[in-house]
Amino acid sequence: MSGKDGVMEEEELKPQPNWHAMNREEVFAELELPEDHRLKGLTAEEAAARLEKYGRNMLSGKAKKTLLMKIWEQVANVLVGILLFVAAISLVRVFTNDPVTNGIQVGIIVGVIVINTAIGIIQEGSAEKAAEALKAMLSADAIVVRDGTETKVPADEIVPGDVVALSLGDRVPADLRMIEVVQLACAEAALTGESVPIDKTVDKIESDEPKSVPLGDRHNMCFSATLVAQGSGIGLIVATGDYTEIGTINQLVNKVEDKKTAVLEQIDNVSKWLAFFIVITAIVTFLVSFFTTDEAERDWLESLSVALVCAVAMIPEGLEAIVTVTYAWAVSNMAEQNAIIRALPAVETLGSVTTICSDKTGTLTKNEMSLVAWVTSNARYKVDTDSTERSNKNFARDDTYMAERADHTKMMKTRDLLKAGPGVSTHDRFGKKEQDFPYTMRGSVIDRNLASDHGKKATEAATKDESGEPDNFPVGAGESPELSFFRQGLAGGVLCSKCTLGKDGGREGEIGNPTELSILRASYWGGVEVNEMKDASPIIAEVPFSSEYKFMATVHNPTAENDGEGKDDKLIIHVKGAPDRMIPLCNKQFKAGMLNETEDVDRDYWIEQIAVLSSHGLRCLALLRGEIDKSAVNEGDQLGPEFVQDKGEWLTIVGVCAIMDPPRPECVDAVSEANGAGVRVAMITGDHKDTALAIGCMLGLVDEKHSSAITGPELDAMGDEEIKGAVQKYNVFARASPQNKIRIVKALQSQGEVCGMTGDGVNDAPALKAADMGVAMGKEGTDVAREASKMILADDNFATIVVAVREGRVVWDNLRKVLLVNTPINNAQGMSVLFGLVCGLPDTPLTAIQVLYCNLICAVTLGFVTAVEPAEDGIMNVPPRRVGKRLIGRYLFLRIALGTVTLVACTVGSTFWARSLYMDGATEEDDHYKDTVLPLMRSQASNTLTFGACAVTMSARFSYNSAFGMRSFYGNKFAWYSLAIVAVLQVAITYIPGLNSVIFGMGPMHAEQWGIAAMFSFVVFCVMELEKGVRRSLLAKGADVGDSEYGFFDEEPTPDQDITLPKGASHLNLTTLNN
Repeated sequence: MSGKDGVMEEEELKPQPNWHAMNREEVFAELELPEDHRLKGLTAEEAAARLEKYGRNMLSGKAKKTLLMKIWEQVANVLVGILLFVAAISLVRVFTNDPVTNGIQVGIIVGVIVINTAIGIIQEGSAEKAAEALKAMLSADAIVVRDGTETKVPADEIVPGDVVALSLGDRVPADLRMIEVVQLACAEAALTGESVPIDKTVDKIESDEPKSVPLGDRHNMCFSATLVAQGSGIGLIVATGDYTEIGTINQLVNKVEDKKTAVLEQIDNVSKWLAFFIVITAIVTFLVSFFTTDEAERDWLESLSVALVCAVAMIPEGLEAIVTVTYAWAVSNMAEQNAIIRALPAVETLGSVTTICSDKTGTLTKNEMSLVAWVTSNARYKVDTDSTERSNKNFARDDTYMAERADHTKMMKTRDLLKAGPGVSTHDRFGKKEQDFPYTMRGSVIDRNLASDHGKKATEAATKDESGEPDNFPVGAGESPELSFFRQGLAGGVLCSKCTLGKDGGREGEIGNPTELSILRASYWGGVEVNEMKDASPIIAEVPFSSEYKFMATVHNPTAENDGEGKDDKLIIHVKGAPDRMIPLCNKQFKAGMLNETEDVDRDYWIEQIAVLSSHGLRCLALLRGEIDKSAVNEGDQLGPEFVQDKGEWLTIVGVCAIMDPPRPECVDAVSEANGAGVRVAMITGDHKDTALAIGCMLGLVDEKHSSAITGPELDAMGDEEIKGAVQKYNVFARASPQNKIRIVKALQSQGEVCGMTGDGVNDAPALKAADMGVAMGKEGTDVAREASKMILADDNFATIVVAVREGRVVWDNLRKVLLVNTPINNAQGMSVLFGLVCGLPDTPLTAIQVLYCNLICAVTLGFVTAVEPAEDGIMNVPPRRVGKRLIGRYLFLRIALGTVTLVACTVGSTFWARSLYMDGATEEDDHYKDTVLPLMRSQASNTLTFGACAVTMSARFSYNSAFGMRSFYGNKFAWYSLAIVAVLQVAITYIPGLNSVIFGMGPMHAEQWGIAAMFSFVVFCVMELEKGVRRSLLAKGADVGDSEYGFFDEEPTPDQDITLPKGASHLNLTTLNN
């Protein structure tokens, strides 16, 4: 199933049969197995032969890049090529002219290349870890039948055709077609998105299109790497290794092709244009230097050296480093707010995200089935599922809480609503029966016409007393009853259960069905001592739960605390079950949920409550009580369902538990804030349509524009163009498979959307890789999802994404500011050399080492100032950056050009000014010029250019606001630190003997020269501020001065990109994806 040494082979995996659509005999025939194979299993020889045929049960990997390949990827660009050429020429001149200066120049250039290459390799993503995380999820051993005996074998040695035994707590070792089950259920949330364990059956699934049956609906299959949550079973291995469903995901993760983010692509484009401009400028400089020299003194190597000085000056050696610093600073800020970035360039992608596709279970919801409401005959109590303190205050009366039907169901009849609710078994779903919620309703109450149109009236009547006033018994609105009220009311949920509560009421160590555990957990946090309660009232006899009759009943001796006084001659029966099965067996209801008084059961009331709760995506579980004579049951009796069903209407209903996997409370605000920032949020889940739609309504995802939901099978039936329309019409996608998730992401991308995808499960990994920005959960998420993502939420808080989006927008703004600072400085260095020669200077105003020094120091210090500039006001009040927008738009280009021209004019002008001050009638051939004047001229040029660059930086900190005023003195302390560092270094290279003359070719400046440098720096600052004033004026008139509209050089997205998933990547017909 995998290549040699676990390395992925290129050949296409063969399609697999539709095992779920076959009966037992067809499966045996397809695998060439005898009829008695269940008892005998494979022989050792047959197992060895099949191992040779199918390969080991392990996931294949992908070939890793060698170090040389990684180095080549970093250095294979034009600018590095120019630097290497300059280094080669300098190396030649080491042996012909000025070995010290040229040697230092060679060392600096090589050092710059090495540092940038190292940074690139270190920051390169480690996508191969995702595959390793997948492999870690696989089972280590398996119990199989070999030669007629059950035996434990290493999981990588099992083969298709092996008979596997599963029991509680086992990790499924391969994909199995179940042939025997005993109350078997598997936790598949990480793979399918189902929030509760899936009940397993053995019958074939009837479907006209077997391939379209979602994984979550293939209830006769157990999938590799999932966990057995209850029961036991026997299965036949039908797929191992890469042919399993988790193997499919492994193939997708391995075959994803990394692509550069918008910024890195644009940095590459900027580099190419710069390279072109640099070459042209260097050629012109060479020609000017060569032909302006007397013919007798012309030296092509000297002129080439001058041209290369110009080239070196204009190459942004520090640009890549400062871009990395920009990313790293943002990453640091985000980490402090629980958003961990795995690949630095992914930060800027966040700023352009237009749609966030979020998984539901564990991302928008808690991934924890919780009791959210307790409904009695006259009231409903809201449960605080977020409380961290044990108190009866966690239950507060709130008769308005989910008291009306959800908006999308208000026009439905009660009968239709109950038939469509989340607690209803859907027999027509590929033949599946009650797969995820054990206590589902079949509609028996509905069929008996117990549901009437008077449910709402019944509800209103039940919540008022005889005078028509609100019924405040036992407590009024907002108040919490005594602990005994919930201890007795929820006793049926606690005692009629074999679940084990987790440590301190948490998830650690809990055992059992999540639905039942939700009642235990709510009771514990309400102050009930759950374990003591169970110990004090053990089960005498029971009717075990079965999916056939949908209830569980237990028999207990009475206790005063749980059941009241005077019941010593009775046995207490606790029944917990599907409301539709239980209500017909009731003749009484406990008044207000109190055990001391009963009244006739109001069936219309209870049916309406169930309908209302179901409309909000809640699952309903009825708790009932009964009493029998103590002699009617003996301890240890094996009771059947007739014990409950054959007594007629004899039970008393206590109340109804409303259970769901609730939305995270902070997610509602986060979705609203995202929408305010122009970012759409969509929910993609493997859960049922009705539950998904209800959660979507709670989160604010369902509105007039996106008023409904769509399912994975419905998407499967659509063509490409229909899917492109559907992804814009719906915000809620239910029953989604991994293929659906990827196609949704690709369809959004084809519409020009920048798509984020959040998730926590294995099934999310392919879509996380395919999305522009994959976001995984850090706490509840799987290692697979984390390794496939670009960002991890350490607190699993969806709201953290909004913080990350804001930081991403800051990164984009700051990168533009970095370019506004670095590009004019680089251009001015080279252009100053050229125009100095054009204007008549016999020597270059800047040496090569001055240029390299200024280039790196200004980039690292001044570039850092704008790289860490805080967000400007209103950054989250504007739409996301348009797809295809270039970093350098027309206005930024004009600003860069203005900065370049101003710096060049000031630098060359100051050089001529210094020359005029100190020539004293000497000529260029005199020693006075070479030893005194030229070093002073170069000192003047260096300091004017460097402090002029400081002026550009201080102005560039604010895109529109004026830098004149107090705002320049606060908000970014690093601005003043950087200015201080630059000033100290400039003074050092200007005055330290030897360093100034031997290394930099400079002389100690006079006082008047500092005045010249200060004056020209102020001129530069004023020019840049004047330009901002003009832009503010244009902005007030409605002009696009922020380059938000598409310009001539921008690339608008192509809306008709191919979103099909051709065969090749896996047996699920997925394909290699661009990341």
